[in-house]
Amino acid sequence: MALKQLDNRTARAIFMDRHALAEAPSGGSKGSDLLDLIQRLGFVQLDSINTVARAHDMILFSRRPSYRSGNLKRLYERDRALFEHWTHDAAVIPMEYYTHWHLRFQRDADLLKSRWKNWRRDGFEQQFETVLNHIRDHGPVSSSDVGKDEKKGSGGWWDWHPSKTALEYLWRSGALTVVGREGFQKRYDLTERVIETHLCPGQLICDTDATVNWLCNAALDRLGFATSGELAAFWDTVSAAEAKTWCAQGLQSGALEEVEVACVDGRLRKLFARPDLTDGMSDLPAPTGRIRVLSPFDPMLRDRNRAERLFGFYYRIEVFVPEPKRIYGYYVFPLLEGDKLIGRIDMKAHRDEGILRVKALWPERAIRWSDARTRRLQSELDRMRRFTGLDKVEFANDWLKEPK
Repeated sequence: MALKQLDNRTARAIFMDRHALAEAPSGGSKGSDLLDLIQRLGFVQLDSINTVARAHDMILFSRRPSYRSGNLKRLYERDRALFEHWTHDAAVIPMEYYTHWHLRFQRDADLLKSRWKNWRRDGFEQQFETVLNHIRDHGPVSSSDVGKDEKKGSGGWWDWHPSKTALEYLWRSGALTVVGREGFQKRYDLTERVIETHLCPGQLICDTDATVNWLCNAALDRLGFATSGELAAFWDTVSAAEAKTWCAQGLQSGALEEVEVACVDGRLRKLFARPDLTDGMSDLPAPTGRIRVLSPFDPMLRDRNRAERLFGFYYRIEVFVPEPKRIYGYYVFPLLEGDKLIGRIDMKAHRDEGILRVKALWPERAIRWSDARTRRLQSELDRMRRFTGLDKVEFANDWLKEPK
């Protein structure tokens, strides 16, 4: 029997809808409205780079233009509606999902203890009790509050002083919880002082099968269609073998089916989906013509290969690429218009001057850059200017580049 096929436009529409980018950017951006959005996305990645605004703030602003950075801080630090931990990177995650992270705590405890013995300075395990007792006696700490008599390293993650490594290990394994950040420095407290006691690690038996089932279901909800490997990678807790078994069981029970999804070049990929994947397609909003600046860490772009297959958009961040070898720039933002990624823009907030300065924009090869697009871009950049508290936008004389 022939497999159900999804054409490329339908696949893009489903994927964008799951990432809250199909509809026009609007809606509430505080409290429960903001929490609903984060639950829809699954998590929001945190990143310290502040070329224009930090990644987590840009992710939320691109979907809710009334959003301001204090909204997330209140939801996280005051309301405790979110917790911070690891997916494929550091992220804020709805507190409702906390019990599903017990498996991650266990696996990180085993993995990091063996890995960090080889990668980090010796002595971090001997600091566990000292760090825990210090927090118990003095309250939440940052890494600068512990290990003051220890030799400080180069600042790289491989050369943290032992007490800082102990803090990170105790957080990753669940004994500590991050309660907020000052600047971008994490503050840690004992988990039992932050999380309801009956939900804390050690108080709740971790059911591995139930957790794997929840994580795979939740990943598929947000991807729409995926390989087993893509499901495993979404939260980065489930193993490839566990995700493969979950998909096989889903096929056998009828909860899943195989579909063929068309890439932008017409190639078909065999993926897993729910049988009702295309139900309600007529209710999906038409893609907005508004241009939106996306964070390099936007959930829609997290899987660079998927973005390339579905949208024909090749994107790699070049922060760690030596300047002479960069193709575009240090931190270049993708541009979304409708259901197409139309280009990338190199810009930076010069806060001391109050200026958002545009250095360069490269349209994609298939895009004809018109005066109308320039006006739509200017409108978006003016929204970005207000969001970041700047006074004006300036374009370099030769800002519009030829596609590469």
